[in-house]
Amino acid sequence: MPLWILDSAYRDGVDLWCRDGNGRVVRRHYDYDPPFYLHLPDPAAHHEMLDVLEEEFRAEPCRFLTLFGERDGFSVQGSRHLAERIEEQTRFEARLFNVDVRRDQQFMAETGIFPCCDDPALRYSPDITADLRQLEIRIPEDPARTPLCTNVELVSDRTEHLQGRGSTVAEDLFGMVEAIDPDVILMTSADSWLPKLHAHARERGLDMPFSRNGRYRQMFSRSYWSYGRMEHKGAALIPDGRVLIDTEESFVYREGGLVGVLMASRLAGLSPNLAARFTPGTLISSYEVYEAVKRKIAVPFRKADAETARKLADLQAADRGGMMFQPSPGIYENVDELDFTSMYPSIIVKFNLSPETLENPDQAGFLPAVLAPVVALRRDTKTRKKTDPRYAGIDTLLKWMLVTCFGYTGYRNARFGRIEVHEAITAHSREILIQAKDLAESMGHTVLHGIVDCLWVQGPDVAALQQGIGDMTGLWAENEHFDWIVFLPLNDGFGAYNRYFGRLSDGSVKVRGIAARRHDTPDLIRTMQQEMLGVLGTARTIDELGRTRDTVKKIYQRARHDLLHADPAALAISRRISRTRYAHRCLEGAAVQAYRDAGVEVAPGMKIAYVVRDAHRYQVDPVWEAGTFDAAYYRGLMEKAVKEIAYAVTGNGSTGVMARMDEEDICIPVP
Repeated sequence: MPLWILDSAYRDGVDLWCRDGNGRVVRRHYDYDPPFYLHLPDPAAHHEMLDVLEEEFRAEPCRFLTLFGERDGFSVQGSRHLAERIEEQTRFEARLFNVDVRRDQQFMAETGIFPCCDDPALRYSPDITADLRQLEIRIPEDPARTPLCTNVELVSDRTEHLQGRGSTVAEDLFGMVEAIDPDVILMTSADSWLPKLHAHARERGLDMPFSRNGRYRQMFSRSYWSYGRMEHKGAALIPDGRVLIDTEESFVYREGGLVGVLMASRLAGLSPNLAARFTPGTLISSYEVYEAVKRKIAVPFRKADAETARKLADLQAADRGGMMFQPSPGIYENVDELDFTSMYPSIIVKFNLSPETLENPDQAGFLPAVLAPVVALRRDTKTRKKTDPRYAGIDTLLKWMLVTCFGYTGYRNARFGRIEVHEAITAHSREILIQAKDLAESMGHTVLHGIVDCLWVQGPDVAALQQGIGDMTGLWAENEHFDWIVFLPLNDGFGAYNRYFGRLSDGSVKVRGIAARRHDTPDLIRTMQQEMLGVLGTARTIDELGRTRDTVKKIYQRARHDLLHADPAALAISRRISRTRYAHRCLEGAAVQAYRDAGVEVAPGMKIAYVVRDAHRYQVDPVWEAGTFDAAYYRGLMEKAVKEIAYAVTGNGSTGVMARMDEEDICIPVP
């Protein structure tokens, strides 16, 4: 019978929370205790251990499939702790499989079911059909500084406001949740508030009805290094039978909305509660694990083939990353950006790149097989969202999952990755970008810039160029037309690779790398630059851009004047801290100490927000305590943001080369 699964958990078996024919969510329990697999290069050398495993953990000889073929081994009924003891006992000669696959995910993969869809044929459909009762809980207070919320807004069929003492508001909130009985709760800082509410409920002997059966799964906080920066995942209480999404902290929800969370859950075979809390990298990894189990491929516990031994010359030749063509700084008219859709995963699929195909290229690869339908789905949603915004969230979610799948191939602990695959992908991408550049130039186009999977060109008949690139490379490149685009300079005068903005043919302004796009820009400065970009967006040509100069200056003058009377909160700088101890004095270190002084615990990877009170003395305040600020410091930040815009409205626009705005021209004195 088809099941529309809203939630899943594993407790002495698998619990699936499914919608019945009347739309109610009910729990179904399935007895399930799968073994893990053990392979030993020399079983006879460990016969005593095997005797114990046979007697106490029902170990049995078996044969199982891995990515690299079948292996002889043993099935063992035991926990991760037992698997780790086996590793130690065998001095890590043992190869273990299916040890830490989530049991509810494994059950669904083996039975061919998955969350958020009751028709297996629709798994890769971009349409999410679910009549879920939703409740949004908005709490403006900071959970780090407030014992219990005293101001809550609930939005469902109607809007309710709860205000008063924390205990009263909490009890009223419990009553509202129980009465509404939502399937999905969207809650501000849910993972920070729920432990507080849970502790209050236990202290008062109350039932907290966020869970449908009173049970919660615990996720512990941790800091970890990912893609060159420190990240932090906070602790969470996950309710049974309901989806609870932290609208502040969930990257998947922030980028893809509720439909993005449901699609991620469907693909990865995970509860939406987990899909909302995991990173795109973890989601694509989980998707690969689900697909492996579905294909009866055992999932390695520890990867033993991260990289083979190679000569230094081979490493230097192979590992060169993506291709980039540095732009000449300036402003250019009638430019087309050709962007290869999901280039790296498309290369995996096209060139059959997978760990097991490196030595056997004629063998059908696991990674290409499982990524092909996701790549096809991304192409579909990217086309659909141009005319129907309902698909934008799913498209964004797929974009991030597919972006991270490339990096995952080179991650040392990736279950189905290998560094040689990572290098082969970038090698193909370099060749493809060079081929596209050469073809563009042969067809009379000027290549202005190129970075990994994008080319910016000027020239005739871009549609013919698109078709030619597709025919030559086998990959399709989308086109965005700029009426004009600005490539900003670096401090050395050469063009920046990732700092540009320009007016698209639909009148919108596309921005990358400048203050309005950066997460640490204070709101006052971001608003100023966004207003300036809005003015620039009214100009269709370089000449018209020049005529916006006076308006841009007036916006700057007003912003400098407003700075003197600004609310300090509008000047908050948000940063993700990489450490909690600093060897040298810096504003970030001072902010960490200010948080500690305020009684707020900090951990590497957390985001903090602070206002600079005195930059020279490294004095800052947490945003909620800020009363004064260093006006000179913020004027400096403002001038940097203005100079990015000023580059577009000064100089000889007709030549495509812009002069820097004169310092005296832009730094207008404030009375």
